[in-house]
Amino acid sequence: MAIRKAIYYWKSDRPHTIANTQPPSSDEENLGIANQLNDYLTQYFNDGSVKLTPAGGQGNHITYFAYQGPTKYFVRLENGPEKDDYMAVESHVLESVKQLGVPAPTVYLTDTSRSKVPFAIQVMECIDNNDLNVIEKRGELDVLATAEEIGQYIAMWQSITPGKYGLFNPEVLHNHGRLEGYHDTYEKYFFLNWDVHLDFLGSAGFIGERKIAELKDLANGARPLLQLEAGCLVHKDLALWNILGDGNRITAIVDWDDAVSGDPTDDLSLLGCFHSGDVLASAIAGYQQLRSLPSDFEQRFWLHLLRNIVFKSVIRVKGNYFEKSDKFFLNNPKHKSLRQFTLERIESACEGLRGNKSIATL
Repeated sequence: MAIRKAIYYWKSDRPHTIANTQPPSSDEENLGIANQLNDYLTQYFNDGSVKLTPAGGQGNHITYFAYQGPTKYFVRLENGPEKDDYMAVESHVLESVKQLGVPAPTVYLTDTSRSKVPFAIQVMECIDNNDLNVIEKRGELDVLATAEEIGQYIAMWQSITPGKYGLFNPEVLHNHGRLEGYHDTYEKYFFLNWDVHLDFLGSAGFIGERKIAELKDLANGARPLLQLEAGCLVHKDLALWNILGDGNRITAIVDWDDAVSGDPTDDLSLLGCFHSGDVLASAIAGYQQLRSLPSDFEQRFWLHLLRNIVFKSVIRVKGNYFEKSDKFFLNNPKHKSLRQFTLERIESACEGLRGNKSIATL
C-alpha cells in the first residue's frame, strides 16, 4: 500500500489524524499489547526472561524498554489503522547514516509484516542519554557548539542521494534494496498538500485569507528554486528532542521516520523553525566545514522555512499545542507563546523571501 505517496509529512497529513498510536488509554488494552509484544520478543530472543516497561514518548509510536538479561533495548510499535510500513525505511536510513559516521542507534529487528502480531515492531539499541531539548531547558547545553556539530552531521548525511523525491517507497526498498522517493520532481513533492495545509489554517482561524494569498504568491514566485537535478537525504524532523547527548557531545540522532529525498537547505531550515540566527550561523558554519552551501542558499532557506513552519502550524493547530501547559516539550520559557512564535516565524520566512531579512536576524 502506497500510503505515503499522498503524504507531505505524516503528522499533518496521515489519513487517521487522531488514530490511536499513543499508549492505549485503558489498562486492558495496554496489557493486551504488552502481552503480545512480550510473547513476540520471548520468541525472538529465545529466552523467557523478557521484561517490558513503558518508555513514554510523544512521537508517532508506542514505545517500551525491553530488558533481556543484562541488556536494555528500545522498542517501538506502529499500531495505527493505516498499517504504515515506513518503519522499514527508517531502519534502512539509520543503518546508512551510521555507516557514514553519524551517531545513531543500532537496529536489531524490524518487522512490518504484522503476521505474528497486529502491529509493526522495531527493536533497537537503547542509548541512555537525555534528548538535547531536556538538557537545554536545564541550562546545561552549549547550544552554539552543538549547532555546529549538528551542521557537520547534516553535511555528512547529504552524501546519500536517493532516487526521485519526497517520502520513500517501501516497496522499492523491499524489492531492490535502495531508497527511492515517490515523486518525479522535487517541485511536485514541495507543493504536495500545500493548498490543503493553508486552507486548513485559514478555516481554523490561525491565519487570514489575505495572508494565505500572500503565502501562495510567494511560494509560486519561488518555483525556479525547486528545480533540483537530484535530491539528498533529509531528516525532516530535525530538532533538539530528536538528538540525544550527554551535554558535551551528541550520542545519537534519532526519529528518522519522516526522512525524505529533498533539498540540501531543508534540514537547516528546520532548525530555523525553533532557533535564533546565532544558532543557525553555527549550524551553517559546521555544515560548511564539510560541504559548500548550495547555490541560492539564502532564498532556498527562506522558502523551506516557510514550507516547514506551515506544516508544523497544521500539526500544532490540530493537536491543540497552543493550549498545552508550560511542561509541554515545545514550550520554551525563552520564547513568547508558542502561537505567537509560530506566527512570527511565518512572517520571518515571508520577509526573507522578499529579501528584507537575513538569517542572522532570526
